[in-house]
Amino acid sequence: MARIDVIMPQMGESIAEGTLSRWLKKVGDEVKRDEPIFEISTDKVDAEIPASSAGVLAEILVQEGETVPVQTVVARLETEKGAAVQAAAPVAAPATASAAPASAAASASAPPAPAAPSALAASARAEGGNGKSFESRVRTRSSPLVRKIAADHGIDISSMTGSGVAGRVTKRDIMQAIEAGTAPARGAPAARPAVAGAPVAPAAPMDEHRLPPPEVYPGDVVEPMSVMRQRIMEHMVLSRRTSAHVTSFMEIDFTRVARIRNKHREEFLERSGQKLTYMPFIIKSVVDGLKAYPVMNSSVSGTSIIYRKEYNIGVAVALDWGLIVPVVKHADDLSLTGITRSLNDLAARARAKKLNPDEVQGGTFTITNPGVFGSLMGTPIISQPQVAILGVGAIEKRPKVITGPDGEDTIAIRTCAYFSISFDHRIIDGAVADQFLAHVKKSIETFPDAGI
Repeated sequence: MARIDVIMPQMGESIAEGTLSRWLKKVGDEVKRDEPIFEISTDKVDAEIPASSAGVLAEILVQEGETVPVQTVVARLETEKGAAVQAAAPVAAPATASAAPASAAASASAPPAPAAPSALAASARAEGGNGKSFESRVRTRSSPLVRKIAADHGIDISSMTGSGVAGRVTKRDIMQAIEAGTAPARGAPAARPAVAGAPVAPAAPMDEHRLPPPEVYPGDVVEPMSVMRQRIMEHMVLSRRTSAHVTSFMEIDFTRVARIRNKHREEFLERSGQKLTYMPFIIKSVVDGLKAYPVMNSSVSGTSIIYRKEYNIGVAVALDWGLIVPVVKHADDLSLTGITRSLNDLAARARAKKLNPDEVQGGTFTITNPGVFGSLMGTPIISQPQVAILGVGAIEKRPKVITGPDGEDTIAIRTCAYFSISFDHRIIDGAVADQFLAHVKKSIETFPDAGI
């Protein structure tokens, strides 16, 4: 018999750590090759991790709820001699060199596996001659998301010691520092150890805007948040702090699309095996609007605007345990059938925790559809680093006043929905956002019936 290591995989090129959210096997259980063995949560995705070799789970080294760096050994499998050397989960393929500048690719590279303290010290001594210590360079080589948060808040990462590999600053570290008001400002001197006999500086005053924790009453049930819920919480608060949110609304008439959908529904199902919903029509119209108003398909980088040339549409999927936004890549190249297949596949695998890291990254615009639960309208929060998000309300029949060819007004039953567009007022003016939404409205209300 031989024992092999099961490691924490790197689920995406900028992911430095993962939280082991649940063990699917216990010590002593038999494990088949490619059978899910544990679940992890990262900044981007929840996923089940399969074993790459058959055997028996002999030892669990990382418990549920623990967050550890990638490449950490989380368990050991006992296998027959000659089995696979290491039970590692699939690792997301890195982006091609042409997809990003070399400097960006270098900054997003994976951190090394944790080394022994003596090895780190030796490396620091060996490389200390360049004026910047090994530990300092590891800390500043954090993920792009962490660096963006630091830049937005004027924080000097090199003055922080994080909980990641060799003191690498993680998103959790920087968010906690911001919340506590202890993050060092860029250009501020690093904290120095106290000297005997020197006066002690007074403690920083408590943030008067922070509320005290709520009191727990008798009979209350207190449960810790899931890792996904914590990530959603952090992202929503960060987005509200980053973007100047404004929301506009319009009512859109879906009567024509409803007739087209009813006309082709059976033939579409027979040909593609998929149900034809309203969402593919919406995505088609949104892409048309993004092409007409490119700033809606952009990101903010300091005082520059990045105009995206890809149209990758994120569609929020509600799960029993949270929310996830898989991305329909290159939506402008897909037909209604292609969009439908992609949507259904992504949604099904999101609910089964089978999404790959790259399938929840790279979105340029997001659509959320609370209308499926009966909501008429809402003010969704932008998914960073995007600059706008479309909210789709319930699509339902309503009485409307229609002006006939003779100029006479009549009341008719129309299929309608309220759309909302939340946008970043730092770079998008209200007029542009309303023109974009009006473009989407016209596209839906005049959608061509040229066969599907």
